[in-house]
Amino acid sequence: MSEANHGPMRAGRHYGLDWLRIAAFALLIVYHIAMVFSPWPWVIHTDYNFSWLIAPMALLTPWRLPLLFAVSGFASWHLFAKSRDAGAFLRARNLRLLIPLAFGMAVLIPVEMWVRVVEAGYPHGYLRFWTGDYWRIGDYWGRIFPSWEHLWFVVYLWAYTVVLALILWRGRHLLDLVTDRFVPWVAQGWRLVWVPAGLLVIARLGLQFVVADEQGLLRDWAGHANYFPLFLFGFVLAGSPALWPALRRVWPGALALAAISGGAVLSIEVTYPGNAVPPHWVMAIARAGQVAMGWAMTLVLIQVADRFWNRDHRWRKTMAEAVFPFYLVHQPAIVLIAWHTLPLHLSAGVQFLVLFAGTAATCTSFYLLGREIGWLRPLIGLGPRQRATLAKISPQAA
Repeated sequence: MSEANHGPMRAGRHYGLDWLRIAAFALLIVYHIAMVFSPWPWVIHTDYNFSWLIAPMALLTPWRLPLLFAVSGFASWHLFAKSRDAGAFLRARNLRLLIPLAFGMAVLIPVEMWVRVVEAGYPHGYLRFWTGDYWRIGDYWGRIFPSWEHLWFVVYLWAYTVVLALILWRGRHLLDLVTDRFVPWVAQGWRLVWVPAGLLVIARLGLQFVVADEQGLLRDWAGHANYFPLFLFGFVLAGSPALWPALRRVWPGALALAAISGGAVLSIEVTYPGNAVPPHWVMAIARAGQVAMGWAMTLVLIQVADRFWNRDHRWRKTMAEAVFPFYLVHQPAIVLIAWHTLPLHLSAGVQFLVLFAGTAATCTSFYLLGREIGWLRPLIGLGPRQRATLAKISPQAA
């Protein structure tokens, strides 16, 4: 792709990153459906347990979330560029993230939690659970309440946005100084591949035996050490034209790093399946491989999106808008459909088709209904509907 094709997209919307975001969330939905059939722990499982799923899912796990945070950071730069004010940027993100989070916690997550406690022996129906027992705090039927479930991604993204807004408010000059000096330096040679990968690996291994490896906004320091830098990278990438030629130049090296680290991750996963605990040094290699693969695949896929997908389509805008509503409702849909169809003892193929079609139909209906009702739009993460305006056409144009 020529430089002429890159210039307008840096100032406007990058269609390739839109398509990458759409593809990443679509893959996430398929990944969660596959979890119903995999040997790994999840919310609910079918009667089937396919060990062959371990290999593809082990190769997807290291990069699917880092990619989502990088793409979210990229989008955040464009959102900030519209206002050029940290306060306005944060207020807009609060509306688009916290309102859907509250809606999800009140309406969507109770479905998952009810299935979880019913599987543990909870004797009451959903109405009693939702109006009473769901709102408790602490351990109940083996589950900790309240729980973010899959909406932890929204919580993390909001927290990273708050930190970014504080940096833009109080440390913008320092951020610009670091960016102006670091970006040209890291864009030289192969530094864009190995320098961030090395720093991420050092941070991950440095925390491995210091903090617990668990999810939670105030506990998951190992996760933050991986996800937040990727979020910042996406933000910086959107406003740094000097990085794009470097991306086009180093992607073969990034692909090689992804292949090597992915091979190590897969080998360890197969050698120590299930609940088998590897030695510390093997665990360290696995963590390093996951982090390195996450960074390398993010570089590769952004380059793929920039080179091959950077073009508009009449469905792009609708699909990009539908991503967040789909994400909000997809996991409760999977869990509820799986739970209701388990007694039917369907074949694996039919079960997958039912889950896939049912989840797709639920997500589509959720989005199409919510976008048409004004008061529902903010609840599912959509902005106010833009009113169409009549363009004034000059006689010459006519």
